[in-house]
Parts: sequence; structure tokens; C-alpha cells
Amino acid sequence: MKVVLIGVGQAGGKLTQRLVEFDARMEFGAVRGALAINSAKADLQSLDLDTVLVGQDRVKGHGVGGDNELGAEVMRSDSGEVMNALDGRITAEADAIFVVAGLGGGTGSGGAPVIVDELQRIYEIPVYALGVLPGRGEGSMYQANAGRSLKTVVREADATLLIDNDAWHETGQSVGEAFESINRQIAQRVGLLLASGEAVEGVGESVVDSSEVINTLRSGGIAALGYASSEAGEESGENINAVTSNTRQAILSNLSMPNATDADSALVVVAGDPDRIPRKGVERARSWVEKETGSLQVRGGDFPMESDRLASLILLGGVERSPRMAEFMERAKAANEQEERKGDPAELFQNDRLENLF
Repeated sequence: MKVVLIGVGQAGGKLTQRLVEFDARMEFGAVRGALAINSAKADLQSLDLDTVLVGQDRVKGHGVGGDNELGAEVMRSDSGEVMNALDGRITAEADAIFVVAGLGGGTGSGGAPVIVDELQRIYEIPVYALGVLPGRGEGSMYQANAGRSLKTVVREADATLLIDNDAWHETGQSVGEAFESINRQIAQRVGLLLASGEAVEGVGESVVDSSEVINTLRSGGIAALGYASSEAGEESGENINAVTSNTRQAILSNLSMPNATDADSALVVVAGDPDRIPRKGVERARSWVEKETGSLQVRGGDFPMESDRLASLILLGGVERSPRMAEFMERAKAANEQEERKGDPAELFQNDRLENLF
């Protein structure tokens, strides 16, 4: 899947940098362009990417201080400059655009929905958001920012691939270590997803291509990503249990939105040496995913690559009705000093008590 990445805010820029580095290191060639946008000059200087500084008239390069309304305002004011910087980067070969942002900070949470909206007006290819939710311990301002930003970006983007910071935070890590570890894990998982169908080592029996990813995300809303791997046996017949176990672990233990298993659609990608990928194991994995998610739209295929391991990469589309999402939206509303709402969690995205950014 050939993509252009646009990192917004401090977290979005850092994560975009990691995605670019992973794609280059693996020689996948999936990332065809990248740009980082921020209102804080210092955050852009640490990146090895092309950058755009926004809001200079308002904040003089010092950032928006966590104010996502101000983040949205300065991004809207300078959107012409951003679009000019993207001119020539988004070519006919691109399958999709990903706007990458941490949804708790001011520039990322405020600016990402604005950029998605602008891109939707100009380009016909899918515009997705890759958003990172703040962990429970990151403060009420970040929770409230993320709630408002999420409601807005879900409405504007073709789909929003969501990562909960608490999902991959290991016990005992410092804040800096945790963010760096999470970024590495996101880069590996998302990087493999984007590379599906682009860099093939050998010939698989049913190779995944970009259309499978796009069709899985077609229902819109929120998507989640799971991943697990294990050592592979020399013969494919030895690896049936490995593929099914990896798939279960990817969804039940290593999902980017834990417990978000009620999905509208799913994609099961098995990566590894094509001679070691067991057809029976792949089919069993797909059948289990159908039962676990309740979805009748479960696609699947191989990602042939040189490795002595087998990995299951699971993309779930339409998971906004999950208990995890309900829990987060309630937390965001509480942080925003709003009254709790009872009912279908999916209706939280139409609840005006937690207002959209615009």
C-alpha cells in the first residue's frame, strides 16, 4: 500500500519519523512521502523530515500550550501553506494518505482534523487518521482534548486507526521510555500493514494487496490493529497451531484498542516465509476471527517475506461500539466536566455534550 504520511504535532511528528525509518530499514517502499507540521519550532528541529511551522503570527513558534481550539485555529489559518508544501508529494501512485497525530496535545488534537478536512476537499484517494489516545495517567486536559478531537476526526476521516497508549505500556517504564517503546511498536505494526502487497519476498498463495486494506476500512469509524509472532517450523504443516495461536494473541492480548473485538470487518495477514505458511492454519485463523468479531467480512492473505518467524497482523474495522471506546469517551467527558450519558456507546459520537472541535 503506497501512502503519504503527514505528522501533526509533537507526537505525530515523532511517530511519522519512526514509520519512515522502519519502512526504509525494511526496504518496503510503502511510504512515498512524509511531512511534519507543528506550531512549536523546537519540536520540528529534532526531526529528519520536511517540515512546516504553522501559527507563527499567533504563537511565534512556541506551540499552543495544549489548547486544541487554538491548534485548530492556527492550522486552519495556515492550511494554504500546508497544502502548498504537499503539492507534488501526493502523486497518482499513492493509494492513501495517513494523518498521524497524538490526540491529547494541542497542535495534534486540534490540527489533525483540520488537515484531514482540507485533504478530503482536494484528493479523491482515502484520507485516514492514525491517532494515539493518551493513557489514563496523562492528565485531564489530554483526556478532554482527545475526546473532542476523536469525535471530530472520526467524522472527517475515511477511517481512524486508533492506538491506546495504555495498550502497549509496559510496567516499570518511565514516561519517555514508554513513549519510545510504543512508537517502535506502532511503527512495526503499521509499517507491516502499509507494506502489505508492496514488498514481496517470494510468491504467496494468496498475497494481500492495498485493496484488501482499503476495503477493510471502508465502513469508516474506528479501526484497531493487533500483532503477534512466533518461531516457525521448517515445514508448513508444523505451523498450523502457530498461526492460530498468533492470531488469538494478536486480538486478545496485543490489540491497539484492547477488548475492541466487536468489528464490522477484519483483515488477517500472515507474514513469513511462504513455504512455511500453512494454508489450513490461515483458514482456521480466519474462521476464529469471524466468530470472535461477529463479522461476516473477514478477508485474509499472505505477506511473503524472508524470516524464520511467522506473524499474524489483524486489522479490525468498525470497532467504535467496543467497551474500550465507551470507557474512553466516558473518561473524556468526565475530564471535560460533562454529565455522563447512558446508552449505546456508538451514540457517543453523536452526543453534543462533548462538543466537536468544529
